[in-house]
Amino acid sequence: MPEEIILVDENDREIGTGEKMKVHQDGKLHRAFSIFVFNSKNEMLLQKRAKAKYHCGGLWTNTCCSHPRHEEQLEEATHRRLQEEMGFDCGLEEIGDFIYKAKFDNGLTEHEYDHVFTGRFDGQPNLNPEEADDYKWIDLESLKKEIKKNPDCFTVWFKIAMEKVF
Repeated sequence: MPEEIILVDENDREIGTGEKMKVHQDGKLHRAFSIFVFNSKNEMLLQKRAKAKYHCGGLWTNTCCSHPRHEEQLEEATHRRLQEEMGFDCGLEEIGDFIYKAKFDNGLTEHEYDHVFTGRFDGQPNLNPEEADDYKWIDLESLKKEIKKNPDCFTVWFKIAMEKVF
């Protein structure tokens, strides 16, 4: 059964739903979230998206990102997807939001009202291979240098969130 995600206006008010792939084909604004998890050394947990993902496969990004489903609360969705993608859960706090739009070579468009969450975790993730190929912990200074040196190795929303939130 196709996954239905939440369409929103520029104020994050729900205006309907749409089938996930169709929403990305049409570039409609929809609700999303990005999770940034840090350990006690203040290193950020990055994931390398699985090569088979519908867009941005093989790129480094924040710990977890996704969309709440129709009739699913944002907080429920963040914990569900963190567990599904990275194999763990932790406390999360919303720290901001932003809207962005990015077109990809495969014809899909991300147009998201993205809610940003942070959390703390000191264990090792248990990656879902359908979602992530790899992970690494990295300090913010090293990460900023890596993004500057190799910007094409990172997802568009991750770089925007880094600028806006951190």
